[in-house]
Amino acid sequence: MDTPPPPIVDFNALTLRIGEEALSKRLMMEARQESDEMKQSLAWVQTFHLRIERVLKLVGLYHRGRRNSTKIQIIENTLPIPNLPAAFEGFRLLQLSDLHLDIDPSLPAAVVDALKGLNYDLAVITGDFRCRTIEDYYPATLATQPVINALKEPILAVLGNHDPIEIVPHLEARGLRFLVNELYPLEKDGQTLWIIGIDDPHFYQTYDLKALTNALPPGACTLLLAHSPEIAPEAEAVGINAALSGHTHGGQICLPFGIPITTNMLRNKKRSLVAGNWTWGKLRGYTSRGTGCCGVPVRFNCPGEITLHTLTSIE
Repeated sequence: MDTPPPPIVDFNALTLRIGEEALSKRLMMEARQESDEMKQSLAWVQTFHLRIERVLKLVGLYHRGRRNSTKIQIIENTLPIPNLPAAFEGFRLLQLSDLHLDIDPSLPAAVVDALKGLNYDLAVITGDFRCRTIEDYYPATLATQPVINALKEPILAVLGNHDPIEIVPHLEARGLRFLVNELYPLEKDGQTLWIIGIDDPHFYQTYDLKALTNALPPGACTLLLAHSPEIAPEAEAVGINAALSGHTHGGQICLPFGIPITTNMLRNKKRSLVAGNWTWGKLRGYTSRGTGCCGVPVRFNCPGEITLHTLTSIE
């Protein structure tokens, strides 16, 4: 069967959502990523990943790592949120992150299988739908369809550092709702939890957190969706209550007891931000180890996860 062509991207519609200056900055950075010069400079990354793969095959660990990569854990987590409205006590929020669905053709089915029977009120995806940082992004959007079909709506999402903004209309046509530097009022029993979704804070950084929080009503309870936990100091400074992130993969290839060899962060490399629950001042947060893999489709001492957060208040 022929693959349908990707839909045409309406950049005027994207401008109205993200702003002309932010969109121009992002598109310029994307064009730079696709330049021959950047592709050459990124060639060492691909070479490094190939070397890791070869070493793992040489020592007989590659296939074990591949099996590990599709054994996705369901993590039950309690997420304390200051100022949480009473109507959201016990609210169940499902988090996927770093799907990277173009790295392994068996991964979408593994994610769909892991989602079966899960009970939740809202699903969110905290960025990185594709593994490749450059070249064709459409295979990753096609691979995302079965995952979207397996989730209950509404499904909120933000962009990661691997994601071009062009995927927004493609995936929204398939059932997602992206927050590209936008606010989403989640309402229940007459009360509101404000979801803030921003562009990738690791590489693109087109957001204005202060402007977003200034647009909120006084006393609003806020939950930030941001691809990387590197945003923590800035989020705490503008008074955001809680944050969900991914990006780090928890290390993906870790030493025993889940000790990461690398954190994948350029800023704020505090180890507590790498995986699980964390606190930064008054801000409460959680970093997913990621659902998929990046670079090499293997995991060691760091299982992929789908997280079920139960929200609870902090007095």
